Amino acid sequence: MAQRLRVLLVASEASPFAKTGGLGDVAAALPRALRALGHDVRILMPRYRGVERHASVIRTVVPRLEVPVGDRRVESALLATETSAGVPVYFLQQDRYFDRDGLYGTGDGDYSDNCERFVFFCRGALEALIALDGEGREAWRPQIIHANDWQTGLISVYLRTLYRDHPALSAVATVFTIHNLAYQGVFWHHDMPMTGLGWDVFTPAGIEFYGKLNFLKGGLVFSNLLTTVSRTYAAEIRTPEFGNGLEGVLEERAQDLHGVVNGIDYEQWNPAKDPALPRSYSPAEPEGKLVCREALRRELGLTDVGLNGGPGPLVAMITRLAGQKGLDVALESLPGMLDAGCRVALLGSGEASLEEAWTHAAARHPGTVAVRIGYDPELASRMYAGADCVLMPSRYEPCGLAQLIALRYGAVPVVRRTGGLADTVTEFDGARRTGTGFLFDAFSADALLDAVRRAAAAFRRPELWGALVKNAMTEDFSWDTSAREYAQLYKKVLRPQGAKPSRRSR
Repeated sequence: MAQRLRVLLVASEASPFAKTGGLGDVAAALPRALRALGHDVRILMPRYRGVERHASVIRTVVPRLEVPVGDRRVESALLATETSAGVPVYFLQQDRYFDRDGLYGTGDGDYSDNCERFVFFCRGALEALIALDGEGREAWRPQIIHANDWQTGLISVYLRTLYRDHPALSAVATVFTIHNLAYQGVFWHHDMPMTGLGWDVFTPAGIEFYGKLNFLKGGLVFSNLLTTVSRTYAAEIRTPEFGNGLEGVLEERAQDLHGVVNGIDYEQWNPAKDPALPRSYSPAEPEGKLVCREALRRELGLTDVGLNGGPGPLVAMITRLAGQKGLDVALESLPGMLDAGCRVALLGSGEASLEEAWTHAAARHPGTVAVRIGYDPELASRMYAGADCVLMPSRYEPCGLAQLIALRYGAVPVVRRTGGLADTVTEFDGARRTGTGFLFDAFSADALLDAVRRAAAAFRRPELWGALVKNAMTEDFSWDTSAREYAQLYKKVLRPQGAKPSRRSR
């Protein structure tokens, strides 16, 4: 390797220590893949309640840190452990902020002090790096901070302002990744003094957003380079439909915005080794998938034929029950899917109205619709393995992981052509036997049903379906390719030691 990079990935969650969604998976998998390429990559995250359950040893690296929060100095400590893959992980400890039941809130809503909590986290991350720079055997200084989502958005702002001249930080470059632009960390302007930033950055060209403070906008404006989790989503968020009010900022920074598709862990998601499956299988030996299909059908109480009495695909959805995911349109399409001979299975939890609606649908259609509310990772594996298709009718989808897992398990994706779904699934051409799934454009029941019917028609031709499943299973969306892309982007922003950044990112 020509150049070994030193990267600190800062995120508000990282699996297995804390996770609410895809960010937690990415924050664990990307450092592991970069480390496998030979880079020195470390993770920094809050020390939430329960992280010790996932660490064999947690040691204290810096026993006392003082982090400015408004006109106070909040005492903290920096702890450390390693992942099972040997990636160093730092925990910023402050029990008043992070020793709670949830990461960001409860079922009743977000924590009311989230602004203060993540001001502390952003400044604490930089104070931790200053302390590490002089910690003898523990001394370490990154070349790049890779920040993720709104909870880390102020890091780049601080680096360009309050910490601009600090010798331990002046040469550090920043990469900021948007995992979901809908979540921005917007707080009232009265919280500005808590940040310690001057009012000169509270402007439309800075972190002000319709009279409020916007953490994510801070990351977008002040970071050296921006990424998001697919090429199509990088284009979509520069439009009013997907930009959530920040499309102008993103258009201005279009030259600095790059889409890099997330990968998945091919060791974790591997039907040849998955212990949750009744029978293993692979592209070379696909017969086990039929065993998994039959076992799943029996487990969920589904009939062996569709309503029309003939063969039809078993269509699964493994998802959060949220408006973003298009579960309302899927529900509207349900009678048509059943008429096409499909059996439909849903695993997930989320919005109470969607949970209730899908539970009632299963009660109305026993034997053809099965719903399991909650999340069971072993059942999820069995559904990917036993399903013929995985349906993702998302309103928007920055990247999506379910379709990548589905491809790996030979469950043909039926997806809306948006975000990462458009970048990772290609339309099946039966004549040429190319492609990996079925796509539709309009966010409507008719468009969804047309794609499902195309899938059902292909399913009834076993030779075609076998070719399609093989295409899906031989795609490569492992983290290795994505990690190499990130390494190239990191090299674009490297600064010589001692170089001082301009006040603004560009």
